[in-house]
Amino acid sequence: MLTDDFGREVTGVRISLTDRCNFDCVYCHNEGLGDTRGPMDPQENEMSADDVVRFLEVVEEFGVGKVKFTGGEPMLREDLEEIIRRTPDSMEVSLTTNGTFLPGRAEALKEAGLARVNVSQDALDPKEFAEITKSGAYDRVLEGVQAALDAGLDPVKLNMVVFKQTAGYVPEMVDHVAENEGLQLQLIEYMPELTGHDEWAIDIGRVHDWLADQADHIERRNMHGRKRYYIGKGMVEIVDPVGNKSFCANCHRVRVTHEGYLKGCLNRNDDLRPMGDMTKDEIRAAFREVVANRVPYYGEYLIEEDGEWVVNEKYLPEKTVGV
Repeated sequence: MLTDDFGREVTGVRISLTDRCNFDCVYCHNEGLGDTRGPMDPQENEMSADDVVRFLEVVEEFGVGKVKFTGGEPMLREDLEEIIRRTPDSMEVSLTTNGTFLPGRAEALKEAGLARVNVSQDALDPKEFAEITKSGAYDRVLEGVQAALDAGLDPVKLNMVVFKQTAGYVPEMVDHVAENEGLQLQLIEYMPELTGHDEWAIDIGRVHDWLADQADHIERRNMHGRKRYYIGKGMVEIVDPVGNKSFCANCHRVRVTHEGYLKGCLNRNDDLRPMGDMTKDEIRAAFREVVANRVPYYGEYLIEEDGEWVVNEKYLPEKTVGV
């Protein structure tokens, strides 16, 4: 298993299969790349199933035991079931989706080897949901969640980005997962340094405090050092990287973009390593390099100065001075 210079073992990978999406969420940062979404038709620059499987076979050699497939909307890939089926048996496979394509495909995904899903659901109000996602697919998302539960892809984790437009719906969403067997809630801190609109951000600490008052019990997860709040039948977890030094200190993932670039950190795009038509030996070398170049992030690598996020000078390339 590879360990970076900060003692973090890489135990999982997160692979974007496409940047295409049938939603247009106002907070989207597309796996840290920004709004790169193109036409809805399949694109030549997307990794093929063979590309994805070749990479997974390599990182399995390094003890990577988990893979999460993301997008864009990964279920726009018609070969998704094939990719999951060909994923090494030693790996736990999960999927992040907006849920609209789960009806009719959830059972096939389960049979292919999918273990669980995260479904984006930012509000329980159809009108507000439409405003956030720029789609009218609210009912279809609910059907997708139920299809996942029926297929045995439980617990289904609902992803909710928390910012000014959604914060008022947090209590309602917490009650929803507390009252319904098989659901969990993941509250994701809004990240203005990736998407702009600093004025949309809220104090995520207040959400922690409120949940602590509601919880039957609390535990801390090793992954990112996250807190888990157990309320009724459900569990609520907060993803809060901004200003939280322990978050990145407990990160054990490397990412791959839809074009096949290795990416050591969500918020860093100056370390991308293209795999292209690499051989397995070349992928091994590139993977080692990306892990070796991982950096700490909030509070050290990326710091806030005068209201803007900038790279700490000690991580900038040294300038050469001409004689």
